[in-house]
Amino acid sequence: MELAAGQERQWWGYLDAFGRLFGDKRTATTFREVVRGIIAAGTLVCQQIATHSAVLSEAKEGGQRVSRLARGESTKRSQVSAKSLTSVMRERGIAHLTEPEGEELWLIADGSELRKPHAREMPDLMKVRDLDGSFVRGYRTLNVIGITPGRRALLYHQLFSSQEEDFLSESKEVQTALQTVGNSLASVDEERVVTWIMDSGFDDVAVWRTIWEQEAHLVCRVKHRERCIECKDGTGRWVNGDIARARDEMELVGKAQAELLVRRGQQPRKMRQHVPVEIRSTPIRLTYDTAVRREGEGEIVQKQLWLVEVRLEGTQMKPWLLVTDWPVTNSDRAVRVFQMYRQRWSVEIVFTQMTKTHVLAAWVSGNHISDLDIVVSDQYPVDQQLHQLPLLLERSVGQTRLNTSAEALDRRT
Repeated sequence: MELAAGQERQWWGYLDAFGRLFGDKRTATTFREVVRGIIAAGTLVCQQIATHSAVLSEAKEGGQRVSRLARGESTKRSQVSAKSLTSVMRERGIAHLTEPEGEELWLIADGSELRKPHAREMPDLMKVRDLDGSFVRGYRTLNVIGITPGRRALLYHQLFSSQEEDFLSESKEVQTALQTVGNSLASVDEERVVTWIMDSGFDDVAVWRTIWEQEAHLVCRVKHRERCIECKDGTGRWVNGDIARARDEMELVGKAQAELLVRRGQQPRKMRQHVPVEIRSTPIRLTYDTAVRREGEGEIVQKQLWLVEVRLEGTQMKPWLLVTDWPVTNSDRAVRVFQMYRQRWSVEIVFTQMTKTHVLAAWVSGNHISDLDIVVSDQYPVDQQLHQLPLLLERSVGQTRLNTSAEALDRRT
């Protein structure tokens, strides 16, 4: 895919933000052409990247030049690493999101698998779930996407493995992501209301505690239905119970129509179609220790939340059971929470497709996401493809946490 004239200007403007990372012109040129090659080739294969760059294709051993950049062998006077690239992307993304005036920012957190089922020599491979539920070799990733009306940006990307020597826990990785993004936003825009939107992998009081300490809100899919909470009984009195018990007290608060990619009834495949949605809710109270999974003493606090159930009528999908600290007392508020999680659900599909085997080429071509109502960034194709660069570097650059051999890049260079 070649860049059109307008996209070419957009591409140059995007790369300007990365200029401070380079200590010499040659490395800056190679970096620029690697970006161009990824966009045009739709792959992370070094030789193919070089072939789709006018500069690198004419250079002697252009594929090796790409490979040396990724390995860190040609960046001695530059600060090019996965960490530095994602830092600039986050800085630029936040500026992009907060440029127009607005009151809200939604942050979608996603944990995904990078599957490498055929890899043998890549370091610190761990077992991750394939789409059929079996285990394959690969890595875990954490990603955060920021959304405002009409704008999107990738704000955080981290690849990790439980087999790394300095690995502590996935909980620690999540806390680092929350604090990194939260601190970056606080330094730029303290007035905007932030809501974190998360799947059931983030159903963790330690995660919620950190978000509330940042004075942000959350919408999270429930995993632990046995969690002890207080809920209201039929007479309106607060009683001890759990999430499963609170579901019995839910009341219908809203209905909506949503256009979704789903399968209904006897349909043989998923289709984009209108689906009736029913939303129920009930208030709950959560009591927790602020020192959970932390050293030192904390305090016991109580937080009022809302348990929300979203049913997509006529589909084979299980109801979405959500927890939020936004009051869900009427139809408008109920539909708003549904819309928030709908965005997260769409992004989950994107990342699921992106982390399939041979997915990078498919991601670039858009074969698997063309029918979704949300993409990772509104600046297609530059933002949407450039976020692959940290992945390329994470697999090999010496400054990154996972140092990778030449085979980790590509033996075909």
